[in-house]
Amino acid sequence: MLTAIVDYESGNLHSAQKAFERVARETGAGEVVVTSDPDMVRRADRVVLPGDGAFPACRRELFDHRGLFEAIEEVVIARAHPFLGICIGMQMMATRGLEYEETPGFDWIGGDVVRIMPQGAHMKVPHMGWNDLVIDAPHPLLDGIATGEHAYFVHSFQFRVADPAHLLAHVDYGGPVTAIVGRDTMVGTQFHPEKSQATGLRLIANFLAWTP
Repeated sequence: MLTAIVDYESGNLHSAQKAFERVARETGAGEVVVTSDPDMVRRADRVVLPGDGAFPACRRELFDHRGLFEAIEEVVIARAHPFLGICIGMQMMATRGLEYEETPGFDWIGGDVVRIMPQGAHMKVPHMGWNDLVIDAPHPLLDGIATGEHAYFVHSFQFRVADPAHLLAHVDYGGPVTAIVGRDTMVGTQFHPEKSQATGLRLIANFLAWTP
């Protein structure tokens, strides 16, 4: 079993790599590789797409790596293997992003990435730090994870899904803010599971064991 964490120079992947390798080692979930090689991605049984920074810049970086998105799409869409998007990697699953400029997303899950507009002057943007998950729908990646468990967020924009059925979890930050989206074999987390301690490690383990 091979899990590919896609490296398209979108940020420091060290903590994600270590978390996935640790869980894979502890659960016998096979090999984890960090790669920017489209051929390696095509060999993968599951794909993880992280991302830090602004939506337009991350999308440009991904598509500047020739053939990389096409390899991801082949594995995830054509072959329906499990996919996990993290932070901007999750946001790029949307129809479009509205950060700085309108930018097309993958359109895997309908919706827009919009600025967080919390109610209350004391609520700062970016939304940064720990917040309590509210589970909206059951999913195999959420096995053993309950409403009230903590996850670590750093973001100023959120994925507003077009179909409420694709919203798996949210948090309250001066109003609802999307935390997890999902459809078919694809899931995305706005928070960083690799930085979310026990909750994040459980989600990673569930992803590595997921056989939809």
